[in-house]
Amino acid sequence: MSATPKAAPEGAELPVLIVGTGFSGLAMAILLKQAGFHDFTLLEKAGDVGGTWRENTYPGAACDVPSLLYSFSFEPNPGWTRSYSPQREILAYLRRCAEKYGLLPHIRFHAEVDGAVFDEATGTWTVHTRDGVSRRARALVLGNGALHLPSLPKIPGRESFAGEAFHSARWNHGYDLTGKRVGVIGTGASTIQVVPELAKTAARLDVFQRTPPWIVPREDRAFGPGEQATFARAPWIQGACRAAIYWRLETRGLGFSVAPWILTLGERIAKKHLHAAIKDPALRAALTPTYRMGCKRILLSDDYYPTLTRPNVALVTEPIEAIEPRGIRLQGGSLRELDALVYSTGFNVAEYLTPIQITGAGGRDLAATWRACPEAYLGITVAGFPNLYLLMGPNTGLGHNSMIFMIEAQARYALQCIQALRDQRLVSLDVRPEVQSSFNVALQEKLASTVWQSGCKSWYLDDTGRNASIWPGPTWNYWLRTRRVRLDDYVLR
Repeated sequence: MSATPKAAPEGAELPVLIVGTGFSGLAMAILLKQAGFHDFTLLEKAGDVGGTWRENTYPGAACDVPSLLYSFSFEPNPGWTRSYSPQREILAYLRRCAEKYGLLPHIRFHAEVDGAVFDEATGTWTVHTRDGVSRRARALVLGNGALHLPSLPKIPGRESFAGEAFHSARWNHGYDLTGKRVGVIGTGASTIQVVPELAKTAARLDVFQRTPPWIVPREDRAFGPGEQATFARAPWIQGACRAAIYWRLETRGLGFSVAPWILTLGERIAKKHLHAAIKDPALRAALTPTYRMGCKRILLSDDYYPTLTRPNVALVTEPIEAIEPRGIRLQGGSLRELDALVYSTGFNVAEYLTPIQITGAGGRDLAATWRACPEAYLGITVAGFPNLYLLMGPNTGLGHNSMIFMIEAQARYALQCIQALRDQRLVSLDVRPEVQSSFNVALQEKLASTVWQSGCKSWYLDDTGRNASIWPGPTWNYWLRTRRVRLDDYVLR
């Protein structure tokens, strides 16, 4: 251990800055407060908490993880109205958490972070926001998540469209789609939720599909007043239901990397679901995936397939040649005339940190460091960027279970690091490069034999085919790996 400059008295608080007020940022702040840290600030670019659930307000927006599991373990909500929560209820839940745990005084709204620089001499981060304000802290936690930079397709002529056009995550509620000819590009998680809603009022709805997704029954249902009262009166019952859901989803996850026969069973369920809803053989064939289930995100819906059989809805599978002022030109030459175009094309997951210029020790730029291959140790710490903690960082995404479980594990790990900075009077804590490298080599070796590397093209993979998004094992294993910080993995100053 190198010589330590003059530090704060033992036990003194260390200021912490947290970026974002979605599930990640709020979890970090709550754990800090429960651990006795009160000198922390959350920086939020918008005027409200909520993250992804504040941004995505498209018709039909809802979670595809069961409500009882998609919440903080320490803050169960007996009042969910459905087994899969709609967007407005999840946003209301996050607002309640911010109020209940006294976080609102710690939040600086309309403070969009655009830069952060580490000072090696003092072991502090100086964080800059677009309003010209700079703040310093010993620890910086990035909880801004990966689902906030809309991805727009690189289609020739996209800017020439004369009608109304917007991304599903930037929904224009001021434009009435009733009676309009509407086109939706993409067939991912947002599409299968928004299409059934748009079809109710659109004069014509064209769904432009490049690759059909695997879709299984959602089996959504309402929670009655009796169930809600039981959950409120006996929280252990809700906890038992939550645990049952968790382990059921973990079993499904085994098919991704350990037991492929589970995915074969899933494919049978999905095909049965498709056959029950779609009687037209040609349409059914167009909706049947040709890749292994799980290679792309598995989707849940009860009403997407039936919607595609409506007389005002068309599934368009012919490739798009260009976007023109009056609509979409297909490669066969025909023009699908449109009044409005919705891009339901996901997010730039690999570039989620690019709006923030992060400069670590020795002037290292995080975006440049990650240009070849984004990687971190346990998805949380990055060599050369001391006292920086990522929530939902590289290779911590999931294809089978709740990200809230992962977020809590990461926030607890980051809290232990921050406690070590305080209790051991450290200037900085930086993961050893060889530890990070060894971890990621083993990670990629495990990913090589998983379903995500089975040949399909998905947002899980970068342009080289490397998976920097997914955790390749069970979430309980990740919880074990992050349960206690091994300080031997770090250079301590």
